[in-house]
Amino acid sequence: MAQQLTLSFGRERKPERLDRFLAEQLPELSRSQLKKLIDEGQVLLDGAPAKAGGKLKGGETLTVNIPAPSPAEAVSEDIPLAVLYEDRHLIVVDKPPGMVVHPAPGHYQGTLVNALLHHCRDLSGIGGELRPGIVHRLDKDTSGVMVATKTDSAHQNLAAQFKAHTISRRYIALVHGLLEGETGTIDRPIGRHPTHRKKMSSTCRSGRHAVTHWRALRRFEEDRMTLVELTLETGRTHQIRVHFSEQQRPLVGDPAYGGSGRLKSIKDPQLLKLAKNLDRQALHARLLGFIHPETGEYLEFRSPLPEDLRAVIDYLTDKYGQTPFD
Repeated sequence: MAQQLTLSFGRERKPERLDRFLAEQLPELSRSQLKKLIDEGQVLLDGAPAKAGGKLKGGETLTVNIPAPSPAEAVSEDIPLAVLYEDRHLIVVDKPPGMVVHPAPGHYQGTLVNALLHHCRDLSGIGGELRPGIVHRLDKDTSGVMVATKTDSAHQNLAAQFKAHTISRRYIALVHGLLEGETGTIDRPIGRHPTHRKKMSSTCRSGRHAVTHWRALRRFEEDRMTLVELTLETGRTHQIRVHFSEQQRPLVGDPAYGGSGRLKSIKDPQLLKLAKNLDRQALHARLLGFIHPETGEYLEFRSPLPEDLRAVIDYLTDKYGQTPFD
């Protein structure tokens, strides 16, 4: 059903672009959705149609009219899903590497959304189009735990938890280079790369706050690699990949941020073969925890390492005489 939201931009706030403020306040809507709403006159600034590039100076009131969802363009497909949990409010799945989350140009079939449409008959719609249950994403070649919602109320509740950074998210990654220390934090803003539009970067003019905490789990000295556990405080696009590549520690196999090029430095032929077989960034969403939007119970789900990443890590731990990695 249609919604009308009222947002206030406090007098105490520093001037900010209207579209950036809306993106911050309404994380469940994509930037393209927000632009469409503005262009169609569905966003009013003190009662008058707003402009995307307009600036808020303080004391303004915004009215956002969100139309009812229109039918989804995606079609259901009978694609196997590894379901970790499911009830009438939400579903938790273990996404395999290589699966795109949401249909997009070049990927209209075989996505997680296509699979969800077949598996579930009551997915939530939000923002004037049916975006079946998607409240967060993993990159196409990142594997691991994801949650999707079946009702609008669950969708909005989980979106608010993501916005408040109260969701527990832990990742496992294998990076090139030896990280110094046992733990660390990377706090650098992330936005669209100034020249490569399909990439993200911290060198952009208008990056958003991004924080990644890391803990070194294993070091493989001779092969100059570190196995790390990552905890996200924020969830920006490509956040982990960007943060580590800009520390000159790209993820092994990462095709966009330098990790695939670094494979040439691997001297061990068996390790090189396994790393090439990985054919993606060595990144896995290992844990996801959140408050159930209806029961209030804290739920936590784990995903085992997929076979391709497991093969690389098992080889390294065995080579260095370390205990098997759980």
